[in-house]
Amino acid sequence: MIYVFLANGFEEIEALAPVDILRRAGLEVRTVAIGTDNKVVGAHGIPVIADINECELCTTKPEAIILPGGMPGASNLDESATVSVSIQNALGCGGLVCAICAAPFILGKLGLLEGKRASCFPGFENYLEGAIVTDEKVVRDGQFITAKGMGCANDFGLAIVEALLGKEKADEIAESVFHK
Repeated sequence: MIYVFLANGFEEIEALAPVDILRRAGLEVRTVAIGTDNKVVGAHGIPVIADINECELCTTKPEAIILPGGMPGASNLDESATVSVSIQNALGCGGLVCAICAAPFILGKLGLLEGKRASCFPGFENYLEGAIVTDEKVVRDGQFITAKGMGCANDFGLAIVEALLGKEKADEIAESVFHK
């Protein structure tokens, strides 16, 4: 199972574009609202009803977790004990931890990017403690996939598909969606 965490103030495109791409690839994805209400409001006032809320979450062995950016969404994710535990659970079972835009700062603060290549929204580089910060749109280094921001959301989703199902499947989805 793949979990996409949504906290009030999340960047809508960074969350929902990857969800769409992953589901097109046949992957099981659940959106998770931080809090007890399944309704979450994005940074641009778009309300979204998450599949589950954090009280209903069982993340013992997630294939991947995804942290969208947006402010104050990324800060709200950073303050969530559920998100911290989920990151550790994913890493512990060999799953992916994927963060886009401002959200990689959460991984940096936890000291998880030490010696890892990573990308983030310009201005958040100083929060990626110990990381080898790149200017690439999307970066995979081991169990981590990071991306710069909203304009990279589709590539971010495709990178997750490639990591989980292979390049051929990612190319198939790209072709069907973008007619490349």
